[in-house]
Amino acid sequence: MPSQTPPRLAVFDMDGTLLDSLPDLAASADRMLRSYGLPGIAPDLVRAMVGDGVAALVRRLLAHAGEAATSIDAVEAVQRYMADYTPRSTEQSRLFPGTDYALKTLRAQGWRLAVCTNKPVAAATRIIDALGLEGVFDAVGGGDSFSARKPDPIHLLGTIQQAHGTPLRSVMVGDHHNDIAAAEGAGVRAIFARWGYGRPEMEAGATAGGDSMTEIPHLAGELIPA
Repeated sequence: MPSQTPPRLAVFDMDGTLLDSLPDLAASADRMLRSYGLPGIAPDLVRAMVGDGVAALVRRLLAHAGEAATSIDAVEAVQRYMADYTPRSTEQSRLFPGTDYALKTLRAQGWRLAVCTNKPVAAATRIIDALGLEGVFDAVGGGDSFSARKPDPIHLLGTIQQAHGTPLRSVMVGDHHNDIAAAEGAGVRAIFARWGYGRPEMEAGATAGGDSMTEIPHLAGELIPA
């Protein structure tokens, strides 16, 4: 008997792809800096710091603060940031327009769905549930779920395995060069989310690009036909 074709799998980044999370990320960044007696920071400056995980974000925030922040312990600052952000992560954050449509359409077309984010998995899962997406995704691969995180392909490959997919039948959707690099390293097709936080040059290496979430079912279907 012929072997069964593996299911198609759409893997999504979270911040800047599924979720317009900048308002909450920036608010926590501002509060963290002010808690140390440092000047606050505007959301537009935080935008360019997002995408490499919380530790990288906090390091960039402290570097932005300059000499006044040199004595601050970065590990403690990450803990302080997460203590503030975790319970308040969905106060202002919203799904990008068209997200519900895209996810429901993909499901109706037989796709499996997963999230691959550099956020800690507990925080990512809490946000997914708070936004009414509980049970939508077959797997959530957080930044602490595997031995490495994006741009390392281990992160994406591990998420695909958890969702019972295969690299050749998967597509990665993300707005950051980390998403594209992880997909390239994993042998996975990538769609660059032009609506997100990434700069235009981060699209380099992507298989395709989309201007809104509503385009994803069509683009993914063209890349991996049923």
